[in-house]
Amino acid sequence: MDGWPTMDLLRSEPMQLVHLIIPIESSRRAISYLGELGLFQFKDLNAEKSPFQRTYAAQIKRCGEMARRLRFFRDQMRKAGLLSQSTMSTMSNDTDLDGLEVKLGELEGDLLEMNANNEQLQRTYSELLEYKLVLQKAGEIFSSAQSSAAAQQREIEVQPMGERSMDSPLLLEQEMTTDPSKHIKLGSVSGLVPREKSLAFERILFRATRGNIFLKQSVVNGAVVDPVSGEKVEKNVFIIFYSGERAKSKILKICEAFGANRYPFTDDLGKQYQMITEVSGKISELKSTIDAGLLHRNSLLQTIGHQYEHWNLLVKKEKSIYHTLNMLSVDVTKMCLVAEGWCPVSASLQIQNALQQATYDSNSQVGAIFQVLHTKELPPTYFRTNKFTTAFQEIVDAYGVAKYQEANPGVYTIVTFPFLFAVMFGDWGHGICLLLATLYFIISERKFSNQKLGDIIEMTFGGRYVIFMMALFSIYTGLIYNEFFSVPFELFGPSAYACRDPSCRDATTVGLTKVRDTYPFGLDPKWHGSRSELPFLNSLKMKMSILLGVAQMNLGIVLSYFNAKFFADKLNVWYKFVPQMIFLNSLFGYLSLLIIVKWCTGSKADLYHVMIYMFLSPFDDLGENQLFWGQGFLQVLLLLSALVAVPWMLFPKPYFLKKQHEERHQGQSYALLLSGEDPLDEDQEDHHNSKDHEEFEFSEIFVHQLIHTIEFVLGAVSNTASYLRLWALSLAHSELSSVFYDKVLLLAWGYDNVIILIIGITVFISATGGVLLVMETLSAFLHALRLHWVEFMNKFYEGAGYKFYPFSFALLSSEDDD
Repeated sequence: MDGWPTMDLLRSEPMQLVHLIIPIESSRRAISYLGELGLFQFKDLNAEKSPFQRTYAAQIKRCGEMARRLRFFRDQMRKAGLLSQSTMSTMSNDTDLDGLEVKLGELEGDLLEMNANNEQLQRTYSELLEYKLVLQKAGEIFSSAQSSAAAQQREIEVQPMGERSMDSPLLLEQEMTTDPSKHIKLGSVSGLVPREKSLAFERILFRATRGNIFLKQSVVNGAVVDPVSGEKVEKNVFIIFYSGERAKSKILKICEAFGANRYPFTDDLGKQYQMITEVSGKISELKSTIDAGLLHRNSLLQTIGHQYEHWNLLVKKEKSIYHTLNMLSVDVTKMCLVAEGWCPVSASLQIQNALQQATYDSNSQVGAIFQVLHTKELPPTYFRTNKFTTAFQEIVDAYGVAKYQEANPGVYTIVTFPFLFAVMFGDWGHGICLLLATLYFIISERKFSNQKLGDIIEMTFGGRYVIFMMALFSIYTGLIYNEFFSVPFELFGPSAYACRDPSCRDATTVGLTKVRDTYPFGLDPKWHGSRSELPFLNSLKMKMSILLGVAQMNLGIVLSYFNAKFFADKLNVWYKFVPQMIFLNSLFGYLSLLIIVKWCTGSKADLYHVMIYMFLSPFDDLGENQLFWGQGFLQVLLLLSALVAVPWMLFPKPYFLKKQHEERHQGQSYALLLSGEDPLDEDQEDHHNSKDHEEFEFSEIFVHQLIHTIEFVLGAVSNTASYLRLWALSLAHSELSSVFYDKVLLLAWGYDNVIILIIGITVFISATGGVLLVMETLSAFLHALRLHWVEFMNKFYEGAGYKFYPFSFALLSSEDDD
């Protein structure tokens, strides 16, 4: 970077079309070195081929597979919470890609195997936990049922036969006399079912078995990890008693449909305790195994994390290199690659050095050839910007990229954009708030540049230097307006006015008299709060807006002259620049002169009357509206000049363009017969310069010129009126600020109540921050943007170019993974 020549931001960098011939053995290294340099934009010489037909499609596929594995590693590290620990390791750029591919494949296989084992262990662990819950809850159900049966049996034995209650079983006597061997043996199914499905589960079971089951459910406290889905689900333990294989078949199908996990259970208490002990032991062993596996997996992921950034950048570089190589055409006979592309003229030596270094490092016997091509094709536009000028250039590029070496409005935007914003936002208190917020972004820019920011924060951070300039200019214009949150201060000395007698109040100017010299800088603080404040500020800001607008539009027309001079276009000098300057300044330049003369002389002339009757009655006596000697004659002269300027813009240029076209192509049909050049070369030249051979349509050119003339004439009026937005928004900002101060803060201050005061201060801060510092900032920003795009840039800026996008590795680190 230090070897760069000084670049002129007014004109884009001179570019050249270059033809490169690179031996195949050094081609990959050459492209890599050019990517490190970042100053060469390759043209696609294989545009007619699909991606699969290109030479290096297999290498790109390999890089894509490696990128997929790296994305898999990144996802695994994110799940393990280790992504933030990944660091950029210091490794050689000559890492073997084949070795890296093998290593990534092995690591992926190890991780997949670990994940599969861990998933299986986790599933077994969850099943054992559920089994333990079933054993515990079902055991509680059984023990409760047994104690209830024992109590009931004791009650039966104590009570005589004749004293049985209505609740006693009707077949009790039959049951007691029946042989126990003939009792029906009931089967059971136990498990867990999701709690949200438990009611439907019970209802379906009852209907399917026609009530010939006994179902008991017990609620499990807390969520349980489901072995199948791996998600935490609230469940109930159930146990179903049934009779018959048919009922069992129905129950099993319903359990499967409801996602109920079934586990075996025995009614033998001894076996229950033994099973619980065995399951608890297995759970403990599995827990230790899972923890050891996760520790090993995290250790592997940490090892990957230390190299991840390097591997990721390396794979991106390789993929971009092969993408670029696919844009080159292959000369099979000469065993070399042919490339074409654009580069800055000043970078020729650096590119040649990079190609020589690639040849040397590749031990190639043949060097690369660097050849400059002469073409009439429009080169790309390249401005070398820094972190300060980038945001201002982006404002211009959003309208349109400058045509090659066209005058760049970005140079002037650095000053004019924040200044016009500040004219609408003039308050040095609000400017200080913006400045402090921006300084935070500027001081912390290294931290923010490495973070993933939200859309709004990222946009604000990207334009931090624009906002910084806007804040500085807002403080400046705020000092001129003498407003600090709408409160005036005597910063540059006492006011020039004082009360003539004690009856004088702040609410009126009656009784004020000038007792000192004029206030040295900005608005006298005594104007604030007076009855004539609004009329005075209206007049001041409206006239100031016209002066600023006319000045900026004149700057735009002057830049059109420098464009025409640079491109040696005399037609635009004499038939665009000259009549436009005459027309604009005959009307609105004259109005600006009248405003300045009126300010200097203190005249009470009505400028509205002067400008209107300049058109309606140009020969009438001006009377009391005359500001200087010879004004009437000057007005007639300026009016005639403006009238002459319109046909001057309209008629000569199309005629001279037609004449130039005829002279350029005179005898063209005989040129091929007289030349000794190859006709095929001539055809190629005709193909590249087909624009020069198009038929000249005089009517089309004339209509085009007519549209431009009408647009300028009407635009001169509308654009000048458009600058009055500076006055309107400045007034609105000042009045809003005054309302928030007077009707919120001072009103709350007037109450002798702490709560009301706190509420008032809170509302004032919220309104100031939300309305004045956010909404008004955005509003003024958009209006300043419109003034630059429409009123200023349309006077000279075509914006019909295209950006220079060099092949550069520096752009890869900021890109997200595909």
